[in-house]
Amino acid sequence: MAILIAGGTKGIGLAIAKAFAPQSGDVFLGYHSDEAAAQEAADSVAAAGGRPHLVKADIAAPEGCAAMVDAVRSNVGRLDQLVHCAVDAYASTTLGADPARFAGAIAANGLSLLYLVQAALPLMPRGASIFYLTSRGGRIVVPNYAAVGVAKALAESLMRYLAVELAPKGVRINAVAPAIVETDAVRALFGGEAANLVRAAAEHNPSGRGVTDADYTNLMRWLASPEAEFIQGQVIFVNGGANLSA
Repeated sequence: MAILIAGGTKGIGLAIAKAFAPQSGDVFLGYHSDEAAAQEAADSVAAAGGRPHLVKADIAAPEGCAAMVDAVRSNVGRLDQLVHCAVDAYASTTLGADPARFAGAIAANGLSLLYLVQAALPLMPRGASIFYLTSRGGRIVVPNYAAVGVAKALAESLMRYLAVELAPKGVRINAVAPAIVETDAVRALFGGEAANLVRAAAEHNPSGRGVTDADYTNLMRWLASPEAEFIQGQVIFVNGGANLSA
């Protein structure tokens, strides 16, 4: 078995990689530029029982997504799980955004889901699963989150269209929205307030705590199993009920 995780060398992506490593075996970690973090991630996946493969590529371009999939094709020839959790953490308002920079972030954070699926589908057997990592920011306005939030909204809609076309092929696609986690991307977007935002989210959560890696990785492993074969095109929040009240 094999899993490809775009954005798999840090944060949520790395947590997913380590969770899937024992069952997937071959773990392909897509990353953009941080070589040191990529090597550390590979070591972590190996320690978790997987065979890591590092793939450096630009997810914002169709050619970069194709390059990630080509690495899978040349090494194992099939893909059982595909995960999009790469983030171009461009912090900006909408009106204050640089148009070219904003467009690049929308491509990396949203449109690239289409690029990845188009490239990967020939390698995906019936029963394979695709995941998109989304957030509440795709549905509500978050300060300086426009380039990410707008792309999340785009990708959630795109996922629904893809689901209808993928379902007859026996391939599932769903989106998972964990509660806020203090990652490099969150720190880039919110600066010194990142830790406070994560802490406040945990303190005000109706379930009495913040999200853990196991909360969303356990869900994803189940969604990838045959038991979840009829769950298609859904956005599933993993946040203890934090999105249910103002």
